[in-house]
Amino acid sequence: MFVGVTVASASSIYGINHTHWAINRFSVDGRSAIDIIGPYQGGGGGCCYGAPERGHPGLTVRIDWETGAGSTEDFPGTGDWAKVVAWEKKILAQKRRHSKVVPVPDYTDQRVCGITVHFLPCDELQVTTSCYGYGSPEYPIKTPLHLPEPQSCPANSTDQKEQQ
Repeated sequence: MFVGVTVASASSIYGINHTHWAINRFSVDGRSAIDIIGPYQGGGGGCCYGAPERGHPGLTVRIDWETGAGSTEDFPGTGDWAKVVAWEKKILAQKRRHSKVVPVPDYTDQRVCGITVHFLPCDELQVTTSCYGYGSPEYPIKTPLHLPEPQSCPANSTDQKEQQ
């Protein structure tokens, strides 16, 4: 599966969503994480991220993801089809596709347990290959789950509005 690369381990891909948007889908280097992740939740579970046997400076991964509405609270019900269609258009208009290459922290002399992607406001990302669970004292990313959404974010040229 990982031709030409000596792999330290091949394990699951997980995500932690620190935003009010849903993560509709995401992948790491083209490998799908499977699950949708709701706002302020964790999920994923896709297989497999294969970390190279040795970490090195400059090691990166490409994360592709889609964000969208984090709730269906305003669904109008099925009694009025025109309202359903308008609601659907509103939901689809909120979807965005993103792609970013991010550094993988050095894991030399550490056990590697797949990869966890942290989705942060303003389409920022952090990743770790830690075997500890999010929230444990040993987990390297200490970012709180509920982060306030900023009033505005810097423009990001890698984002693409989903074609409808």
